[in-house]
Amino acid sequence: MSKKILFSTLLLAVLSFSLSAQPDRWQQGIKYEMDIDMDVKTNQYKGKQKVTYYNNSPDALNKIFYHLYFNAFQPNSMMDVRSRTLPDPDKRVGSRISELKPDEIGYIKVKKLKQNGKKVRFETVGTILEVELKKTIQPGDSAVFEMIFEGQVPLQIRRSGRDNKEGIEYSMCQWYPKVAEYDYQGWHANPYVGREFYGVWGDFDVKITIDKSYVLGGTGYLQNPQEIGYGYEDPKKPVTRPEGEKLTWHFFAPNVHDFMWGADPDYKHVTAQVPNGPTLHFLYQENDRTKFWKDLPDYAVKAFQFMSKKYGKYPYEQYSIIQGGDGGMEYPMATFITGHRKLLSLVGVTVHEGFHSWYQMILGSNESLYPWMDEGFTSYASAVTMRHLFPKRDNKDENVHNGGYQGYIYLAKSGQEEPLTTHADHFSTNLAYGLASYSKGEVFLHQLEYVIGKKAFDKGMLTYFDTWKFKHPNPNDFIRIMEKESGLELDWYKEYWVNSTHTIDYTIESVKAVGNKTEITLRRTGKIPMPIDLKVDFKKKSCYFYMPLQIMRGEKPKENKKWEVENDWAWTHPTYTLTIPVKFKDIKKIEIDPSGRMADINPKDNVWTEK
Repeated sequence: MSKKILFSTLLLAVLSFSLSAQPDRWQQGIKYEMDIDMDVKTNQYKGKQKVTYYNNSPDALNKIFYHLYFNAFQPNSMMDVRSRTLPDPDKRVGSRISELKPDEIGYIKVKKLKQNGKKVRFETVGTILEVELKKTIQPGDSAVFEMIFEGQVPLQIRRSGRDNKEGIEYSMCQWYPKVAEYDYQGWHANPYVGREFYGVWGDFDVKITIDKSYVLGGTGYLQNPQEIGYGYEDPKKPVTRPEGEKLTWHFFAPNVHDFMWGADPDYKHVTAQVPNGPTLHFLYQENDRTKFWKDLPDYAVKAFQFMSKKYGKYPYEQYSIIQGGDGGMEYPMATFITGHRKLLSLVGVTVHEGFHSWYQMILGSNESLYPWMDEGFTSYASAVTMRHLFPKRDNKDENVHNGGYQGYIYLAKSGQEEPLTTHADHFSTNLAYGLASYSKGEVFLHQLEYVIGKKAFDKGMLTYFDTWKFKHPNPNDFIRIMEKESGLELDWYKEYWVNSTHTIDYTIESVKAVGNKTEITLRRTGKIPMPIDLKVDFKKKSCYFYMPLQIMRGEKPKENKKWEVENDWAWTHPTYTLTIPVKFKDIKKIEIDPSGRMADINPKDNVWTEK
């Protein structure tokens, strides 16, 4: 069975399962067929698109929306104005869009559109195509949309474009009319102002005709390698390249929610095989500034082995790392990364963008509504993986997530923090968006390990992936997995950490002798309640005391043999007094949260030492 037929069958199975096993979390289905003719002299392209759209929702649909992302790269677009009015705009964007000339802007112009062979009314509104359906798509029905469109590739500014700063000609992402997602929350036809993406899983059958000197790579499996060559072909068979100035590259991508490609005449193409995993493709310009790319395949293979074992098996047979874009940006089965980097940076960006395949391309949370569920989870897993790949780089006893904690605490003290419930496009500053999504999202996970214990946490991360892959999970779906694995009630943790900007701040208020015993009083001065680990160092030994939070309805397993479980601490009570059967004079040091996993914004008062 061919990959194309096999994965189409798998897609139908996934859709059928989601409808039967998760009736409240149905998934829409889609199939794209596209033929693209690229003119490398004008940086323009013409396209034909056929979309088969499956309405698996319980709702009748009388309209549909497409994203036209390239329209953002025009003076006075929403993305342009948003960038020029933010107090801290992305330096890669700034005012650059407003300065684009007519042959440097981006656009997608829809010329014709039919539904089931009949013309429909449509209107382009910025980066969104609004379509009034000729016939309502009833629940369980499908419709075929045929489109003729034209596009122009903008000068590289943000993610997409031509002629990036490293000399890569085409970084083609967000380049085609893409159907907006419709889910249990309705349509998600958000205008593109520079943030995040959300899409419908389906099959992409894409043919790209371009000057024969160009080498391509991206989402999907190449269907005609013997015509193409450039290292894609079977070395045992002759290349049968057709006549003419152009070649047609035919890709098929199964069960993905986007499609990207990069093209450059100077790409070098290298592959590496992950044991029991995907084939990795590397496309880059070989020169003095990319000398570390020769070492990247070995590190990438080790990374994918570790990632699949610890966080869930990567389900596709291919992944491509392509030089291009403006930093690092993830897409299904591939990523763009800038390539002029030292080894640690090159491996780091590859691991980070690779992990987006887990937390965005496969799990597919609504990244606009919950960017921290992608960026934060990716940052967490990347830090763990980089420690695995470079064990001698830093002190193995240090918290590998220190950077995330520092970023979050800076944000919490800055006065600019906004709740994680804020839509990605609507953060007031880039600082608040970045530190909330990346740093606070990373801390959310590592601190959760502190709350429920490492064993339950590690198992929960795997269960989360296996349970919710290809189903667009939300924050409650994740926290319910962790509740089931730990046996603890965790709604309070999600509500405080995600829905508010409250902080954690505990202190050792007093330590005093009471006869032959010692009385330790702890105070919660921050608004977020937490279970407390307390370490007491005596002259010859140490002991650990654990105070569960009452609303957890239980406690995590003991983390060492010297562990004593104390009475619950009710969140309504600002203080807690612990009396231990040890003389005051024998105590050397007392410390709240010795593992440093709790994001206390003032950790200096977490320690008491003998005067």
